[in-house]
Amino acid sequence: SIGTYAFSGCIGLTSIHIPDSVKSIGNGAFYKCTGLTNVTLPERIDSIGSNIFDGFDRGVFEDCTGLTSIDIPNGVKFIGHRTFRDCSGLTSINIPSSITKIENYIFYRCVGLTSINIPTNITSIGEKAFGRCNGLTSIDIPNSVTSIEGGAFSGCSGLTSINIPRSVTSIGAYAFSGCSRLTYVDIPSSISKIEDGTFFYCRGLTSINIPNSVTQIGSQT
Repeated sequence: SIGTYAFSGCIGLTSIHIPDSVKSIGNGAFYKCTGLTNVTLPERIDSIGSNIFDGFDRGVFEDCTGLTSIDIPNGVKFIGHRTFRDCSGLTSINIPSSITKIENYIFYRCVGLTSINIPTNITSIGEKAFGRCNGLTSIDIPNSVTSIEGGAFSGCSGLTSINIPRSVTSIGAYAFSGCSRLTYVDIPSSISKIEDGTFFYCRGLTSINIPNSVTQIGSQT
């Protein structure tokens, strides 16, 4: 294992090869390694970050602004909160099918992210997981997803289209707020409540399909 904050703030570090013996990496291990451009993760690794998160911990690669891409092995079962938060240089990433939840703030403010592949095993997209990812223009949510949590795509000003499948039964407050280029939304019949601010400040929205299943629409929607 690599412990919490092990290499935090090593701004001169440009690349690192993690050996096959490592199975877990603690929160904040490479936090603010702004010069880091290349990371090789071992095939046997189980978890990136800890599932014990007190709200003050930093993500494993949070604020690694020089990181442009990273390959996550298929065996990884858990990627912790804020893992890639503020990785502004990150342009693409492949989430392995072994992951079942996209945790809170995991890609928050990854402004360079232009594409994301959400595997079919994902059941939940966490709070502000893709918040302020301005480079995203479209995203397909697989049929496995049942929950989109609060602010999940808030501030994604480049997002023009999104597919919400019928498997989704709950969409959190302000989930798509500030998606100013979003023009059309089709809410599936699996939704019964539209939470507060779900489409707040979506200035480009010209039409929205609200099914008969919806019985409540929140404020600032």
